[in-house]
Amino acid sequence: MNSIDAVTLEVADTEAAARFYSDAFGLDGSRVRLRACDSPTTGFRGFTLSLVVAQPGNVDALFTAAVDAGATVLKPAEKSLWGYGGVVRAPDGTVWQIATSAKKDTAPVTRDVDEIVLLLGVEDVKATKRFYVEQGLTVGKSFGGKYVEFAAGPGTVKLSLYKRRALAKVAGVPAEGTGSHRLVVSGGTRPFADPDGFAWQPELRP
Repeated sequence: MNSIDAVTLEVADTEAAARFYSDAFGLDGSRVRLRACDSPTTGFRGFTLSLVVAQPGNVDALFTAAVDAGATVLKPAEKSLWGYGGVVRAPDGTVWQIATSAKKDTAPVTRDVDEIVLLLGVEDVKATKRFYVEQGLTVGKSFGGKYVEFAAGPGTVKLSLYKRRALAKVAGVPAEGTGSHRLVVSGGTRPFADPDGFAWQPELRP
């Protein structure tokens, strides 16, 4: 295994979720998929998804579209030391970060997404990093026990690891949560679960 083919969000209403993701982010189901699920879940699910874009105007366009489609604002889009971005919660409960490292617009505004990143909030970043390296992923960036980013090819979903409480703080939500993650990751040739209970399966078709 060397990449994530797609992520599948488990939602109560697949039609409503599909409509939201199309209207808000223009996602077509190639990398972010949906399937029906009623597994109990409360609070923070231990992960966020990020849409990385080219410039602040694109962040604002996606952020506004998400709110208009029914998302809840967790953190308004604003400047920071690393760039510009904000956080919303989709109607199905998934937390989305929309961000860019650029400080200003340099081209016409679009809603184009350059990269989708799955950030897992884990208890032990170093141990989970070792686990994924053993599964075949290649480390792209690593900052000790705080953050890890794995390499990803074009058209795939990038995987990153963060401390759970730190990720919850970034997302603007309490770190506590119980029950299902409501997430299945597609990649590799066999099903498995990582040390924090995130489920992986071979390529899932919508």
